[in-house]
Amino acid sequence: MAEEPELTQQQVYDICAKYMNDEHLAFVQKAYDFAAYVHKDQLRKSGEPYIIHPVQVAGILAQLHMDSETVASGYLHDVVEDTKVTLGDINELFGHDVAVIVDGLTKLSKVKYVAHKDELAENHRKMLIAMAKDLRVIMVKLADRLHNMRTLMHMPPEKQRRIAQETLDIFAPLADRLGISTIKWELEDLSLRYLNPQQYHRIASLMNSKRSEREQYIQSAIKDIKRGLADLHIEYEIYGRPKHIYSIYKKNA
Repeated sequence: MAEEPELTQQQVYDICAKYMNDEHLAFVQKAYDFAAYVHKDQLRKSGEPYIIHPVQVAGILAQLHMDSETVASGYLHDVVEDTKVTLGDINELFGHDVAVIVDGLTKLSKVKYVAHKDELAENHRKMLIAMAKDLRVIMVKLADRLHNMRTLMHMPPEKQRRIAQETLDIFAPLADRLGISTIKWELEDLSLRYLNPQQYHRIASLMNSKRSEREQYIQSAIKDIKRGLADLHIEYEIYGRPKHIYSIYKKNA
């Protein structure tokens, strides 16, 4: 699976500019400027400036065309937990809704997942949704987890496996429940990368070696189906995609 390139702040802004008005763009930029200032002396495990993480979270949300308050919360999601900024500061500067989202994310970060039996995982997912007064809290949490999974290589192996299992049990199903297939697929693939690296790299290698062949087959099948539906005068939308790594793994497991 190809690595997702990290977005610059300008790229995130440009994505937002395609669907937000000037007022919303200014609000999002204000959130970035504030986050960049309060996180300015902090670093990630990789040694990179901490602000890179909020930018990626906001970028994932912008790519999903989330509203300006959600994207702003992507920039601000760690400021109450990791800096001296208070929830009152967020409420005053960015309004009630952003404060509710940031507060929800701060509370969710304290929830510890301790088991991965199916019924316990389902209860945990229900608890997360119930705790989130605004469903946008879950959206930001999923974007946060996705970027953390993309950079999991900087964690110790034991922590990698624990986080990957938690992601597979809790967050990928949450993304599925919310209908965000692109996040679900990537979370599953990244989880497999750390839980069963041998199988992950074997499947990824086979997929890469036959990518053009698989894509040509899908396009050919779509053309055949379109011809059949056209003869029946049926209105339709049709698309195809190659299966992702985890789904292939599950079929062969």
